[in-house]
Amino acid sequence: METDCTHPTDCTSDGASAGPVPLPAGTRLLHIGPHKTGTTSIQGALFAAKEKLPAYGVAYPAQSRHPMQAVLAACSRTGMIGDTAPTERHWTRLVDQVHATGRSTAVISSEFFADAPDDATAGRIVEQLGGEPVRVLVTLRPLVRIMPSQWQQYVQNGLRMGYEDWLEHMLRKAPYEKPNPSFWRRHRHDRLVERWVRVVGADRVTVVVVDDRDRGGLMRAFEGLLGLPANLLQPVPDTANRSLTLAETEMLRSLNKEFRGNGLPDELYSLLVRNGAVMHMKNTCSPTSQDVRISTPDWAVRAAAGIGAEMAGRIAATGVRVIGDPALLSALPEPAGQEPGEARIAPEVAAQALYGALAAVASAPGRGTARAVHQTSSRELVRVLGRRCVERLRRH
Repeated sequence: METDCTHPTDCTSDGASAGPVPLPAGTRLLHIGPHKTGTTSIQGALFAAKEKLPAYGVAYPAQSRHPMQAVLAACSRTGMIGDTAPTERHWTRLVDQVHATGRSTAVISSEFFADAPDDATAGRIVEQLGGEPVRVLVTLRPLVRIMPSQWQQYVQNGLRMGYEDWLEHMLRKAPYEKPNPSFWRRHRHDRLVERWVRVVGADRVTVVVVDDRDRGGLMRAFEGLLGLPANLLQPVPDTANRSLTLAETEMLRSLNKEFRGNGLPDELYSLLVRNGAVMHMKNTCSPTSQDVRISTPDWAVRAAAGIGAEMAGRIAATGVRVIGDPALLSALPEPAGQEPGEARIAPEVAAQALYGALAAVASAPGRGTARAVHQTSSRELVRVLGRRCVERLRRH
């Protein structure tokens, strides 16, 4: 499929380009992700601009950056491992907030909409959000860029399988559903688009192809669709959402093996590992140029590019509106230029991870503070943890 759309502009089926056409006033823009396509960046920017949006007839009806619990409930999904299960109440509250926006254009964004299990669920979501005014927005990145990021995210939720073994299962071992059946539901992007086209029709689905070379392109695409002035949406730093390095991921994967091997409860994993050790490590330790990144082997890169080309062709055949360059979905990344070194965890990174787990105990609900670990100073956490330890010693 030939196209000259190298910037966030509308592409017609013959490859011509034009500026983004704003959506009709009163639209319910349902941004369904999927994961690892810039969703966190967009959600952060929209939430940060929440007070400015109404001046332009736009609303972001959510009490937090990402209404994850509400969307998990709508898609009949359980929460992250060990987390409290979402309820229908979460979804009903978000629906009410959307309806309260009246004639404003409302943006509802969550990558977990891509996990809707079937057409009926997707149809119910659309109907409850307003039916006809709903427009579906899908943001896409090349599969080869998504795979390493998605693998380490799965490891953060308990996966114990190594990257190359995981790639073998996802790309070479039919039916390609183990150990993570959600991967292809999210990232077989042509089928994802086709699923939502069956629900709302091709004329109400827009695909934005993210160009990683243009850091502001995704923001500008959203501004164009929403009729917002240029540069109103700005990225918000979010260290908690950064990807792990290879060494960090391998350390966590080893911990997952020990955790599962000893039969510890999921609730403990949520508290101590994901929301304790990992969260604190990501917030206090920034990757450096010396850190080894997750590298995808050549055979998997070629396989992903081939799938990307097939997906781009099928998406074009649906007749949906496309913003950006679909050829990017099958583009091969430039060579890294150097051989990756040995992945070694720095002592200070390991120390911060251990501290995060200890601090999570001190700051757990009902133990003296309701704030998250990364929102509490180290000095205060040490003081709380010390007090708890003294109290326990006295009891014994």
